[in-house]
Amino acid sequence: MNPILLIGIAVTLVTGLPVLMQLLRNHPRGLIILFFAEMWERFSYYGMRGILIFYLTQHLLFDDSVAGAQYGSYTSLVYLLPLIGGLLADRYLGTRKAVAFGALLLVAGHGMMAVEGTPAKQTLIYAGQSYDVDIKGRMEERQVRVMIAGQPHEFGATADGGLEVKNMAPGGPLPAVMPKGSYELKNQVDPFGKNAFYLAVALIIMGVGFLKPNISTIVGQLYPQGDPRRDSGFTLYYYGINLGAFWASVLCGWLGTSLGWWAGFGLAGVGMAAGFVVFVLGKKHLEGKAEPPNPELLKQKVVGPLNREGLIYLGGVLGVIPVWFLVQSNQLVGWALGISTIAALAFIVVFMATQCSKIERERMMLALVLVFGSVVFFTLFEQAGTSLNLFAARNVDLGSIDAAQTQSFNAGFILIFAPIFAAMWAYLGARKRMPNPTLTFGLGLLQVGLGFLVVVWAQGLAVDYKMPLFMLGLLYMLHTTGELFLSPVGLSQITKLSVAKVVSFMMAVWFLASSIAQYVGGLIAGAMGTETVGGQVLDPAAAFATSMDGFNKLGWAGVGCGVVFVAASFFIKGWAHGADQPPVEAQLVTPSVDGEQQAARI
Repeated sequence: MNPILLIGIAVTLVTGLPVLMQLLRNHPRGLIILFFAEMWERFSYYGMRGILIFYLTQHLLFDDSVAGAQYGSYTSLVYLLPLIGGLLADRYLGTRKAVAFGALLLVAGHGMMAVEGTPAKQTLIYAGQSYDVDIKGRMEERQVRVMIAGQPHEFGATADGGLEVKNMAPGGPLPAVMPKGSYELKNQVDPFGKNAFYLAVALIIMGVGFLKPNISTIVGQLYPQGDPRRDSGFTLYYYGINLGAFWASVLCGWLGTSLGWWAGFGLAGVGMAAGFVVFVLGKKHLEGKAEPPNPELLKQKVVGPLNREGLIYLGGVLGVIPVWFLVQSNQLVGWALGISTIAALAFIVVFMATQCSKIERERMMLALVLVFGSVVFFTLFEQAGTSLNLFAARNVDLGSIDAAQTQSFNAGFILIFAPIFAAMWAYLGARKRMPNPTLTFGLGLLQVGLGFLVVVWAQGLAVDYKMPLFMLGLLYMLHTTGELFLSPVGLSQITKLSVAKVVSFMMAVWFLASSIAQYVGGLIAGAMGTETVGGQVLDPAAAFATSMDGFNKLGWAGVGCGVVFVAASFFIKGWAHGADQPPVEAQLVTPSVDGEQQAARI
């Protein structure tokens, strides 16, 4: 049996029980519903993400730079659309209806991802003659040969960037070495499969736009202001996210490699359908805190028999069309991202200047500092789906696991460390000794940078340009501990620091930071790419050297930003103005034996 499966079962059983006990004993019942709903939603997302870069480079035969940019466009829009979904939920739909609608779009999108079409074909053209490229297998099991006179021939790169054909007899139809520029590789892509892919990701993008900012907001709404359990609750919620991500990476990667892309993507769709069912059936446990702010306004007729709620749903479905066009152009995505960023910052600045007191303004400013930190962190962290995934397939000795399954390392470490971190935050929070968020962000940035650097420093351990698997595991461990310092605390702080009337919008801005990071990260991953034929790398040595150089630059960037944040934390920690403290009328919140919240005055 695949060792990742055995380890995953053991880790899930050992860590899942204490998490479940904390959920049942110490937190609102609604957190359990959100925990499982988001777990399945993340199962669908990470199941697709784990094999997406291989699908782009091997099924559609995009080169590394194009695939990295395309991946960045998709994931950037995934985190950009929550700006719209957050606003619509704040003003009209309420968070519950927005989440349910987004989940339906996601089910449709992930289901369509199973329609893969015919694999792209590649032809080698030399001296006016065409030679088919024979392609078999997926991910690290990829085998590519050039068919010459009916016989498959292996190939490789030359030192000057040309192409060397192995075992080519003198006087054959092709020379043993073709100089760079003397040959051409021509791709033929199935238009139906390609367009189905773009439609599927457009549905997913729109679905996440409605779901992602609002389900996290509901978590914050379950806790009163100053409740010391909130950070612990968000960390447990984060455990659920990563439980779904872990098993998605293991199972979807395994099915994608062994059965086909359709199987890996299809299983992701099944996970999303399960998440929708859990959320709908658990409505009563949300305690009515996620309903529309003005139900009568939502029911008003606006166009003939169509009320405002129906118009929003129709707009969401029709909005898939422009997203379908947009996701195919990395340049347009960059423009959309830039305009959205400027508009969001302008709105926040005007809001702070006109509608905020001094305390509210400084809290909002602190939230923006944390948003900036998350941009840097996730630009580095999200290399996992692109450059690190390709590095695993090309330059890591994987043993008996698949390259896509290395995506489970981060989630697996979350399963191990999340209960420990949750208990730590709860312990520190109860004693009012929580470190300020800017400091925790700085520590997170230091760790994500060190993750890259330890691999660079250990490159002498590589054999035949393949790094030992445990070094990749160490990188992901440092990225994971850095994430636990930054991400769940960041989610919680946004709900604490934001003015109540714009909390969903500020949560969307938090995800906008991830959108920026995804876009920039895709460009960085593309720049770290190397030449391939049929999705198989030509020169492992060049690929290894390029990765080491890129990881070194990313590592020092993370460490440098981490030092700046740690230093700044001593000067701006006062901007929180006690946002972590309970309100005067209910400064102590304790759970009763049945897990319901009980407030006691002190």
